[in-house]
Amino acid sequence: MDPLYLQNQFPDAIPRAFLDKGEAVVHVIPEELHNILKICKNDPQLKFEFLMDVVGVDYLGQQPRFEVIYLLYSLTQNHRLRLHVRVNEGEMLPTASNLWASADWAEREVWDMFGIAFSGHPNLKRILLFEGFEGHPLRRDYPVSKRQEIPEIEEKL
Repeated sequence: MDPLYLQNQFPDAIPRAFLDKGEAVVHVIPEELHNILKICKNDPQLKFEFLMDVVGVDYLGQQPRFEVIYLLYSLTQNHRLRLHVRVNEGEMLPTASNLWASADWAEREVWDMFGIAFSGHPNLKRILLFEGFEGHPLRRDYPVSKRQEIPEIEEKL
């Protein structure tokens, strides 16, 4: 897949597009994320039917602080795309769960681990940690020594 195909269609929404080790990479502005994802899924030349994963990265000290990466694969075209979007703490990204069902759990994991919220998500709640857990443990400023007491477990010890 040629990453310039997308960038030429949306030059204002995609400031960077390039190949990295043979894989297409595009950087998208947050305001156009959902539109670009929809094009990626529905455009006959792209046809990314499979959202493999949604992952978060914390660049503590940088602005925007967080990056969310969508890993897309086209089964029919046999090509991949890494779609990057940067977001500041407290800002939301639109959900992709209305495009790919697999985004439901992947976005919940990003929320749980990094605290990046997705507007329009049907069930944005913790998926890996218990409901009373405080904070988001994959943030770089999360204290390593922090320990949340779990009353049920503490009573058994």
